[in-house]
Amino acid sequence: MTGWSIRIYVFCDELLWAARLNLLWIAFTLLGGVILGIGPATVAAYAVARRHAMGESFHTRREFAAVYRREFARGSLLVLPLVAAGVILAADYLYFTATEAAALRLTTYTALVALVVVAAHLLPMYVHYDLRPLACLPRASLFALAHPAGSVLLLFCLMSVTVAAASFPVLALTLAVGGWIQLNTWLCLRFFAENEARLSSKGNR
Repeated sequence: MTGWSIRIYVFCDELLWAARLNLLWIAFTLLGGVILGIGPATVAAYAVARRHAMGESFHTRREFAAVYRREFARGSLLVLPLVAAGVILAADYLYFTATEAAALRLTTYTALVALVVVAAHLLPMYVHYDLRPLACLPRASLFALAHPAGSVLLLFCLMSVTVAAASFPVLALTLAVGGWIQLNTWLCLRFFAENEARLSSKGNR
């Protein structure tokens, strides 16, 4: 196989993986009645995405189900407050936009962006370091503040995925969530590795 053939094969394989991850996330979210299912399903998706990004071989559905059961309570504790805060801030933003309250709209938008950035670090951090849910929020917030370039890159990637899903609605059902979770995890694992290497080099001086 030529170099281009290998790249195309790898790209298609990653698309299929993202679609499978997307399907599992939707199925297990619905299995928990959405509200009770979205937390453990999201944590399970990030857990298997981490293993995939690290090149591990495993039975995807079996591992997803195992993490879903194990993280049913803790996953809800981690994810549901983020979802609730996001829904409230988004509703407030739309309200302030309609009422032309520019200052409040800007404040709400800033808070929503900050929430998205923290969540984009928090979920990969939780599955990578096996932290308690309540211990993740301050660590993820500090990490996001200390690495602004990575935060901007994550925002750009999420915006790209969102625009693509909005332009092609079929992607929202087949690829958007799974693709974002895998990309988010892949990037954050590299951010974490770079941070650990930097801290290690400072400690050896």
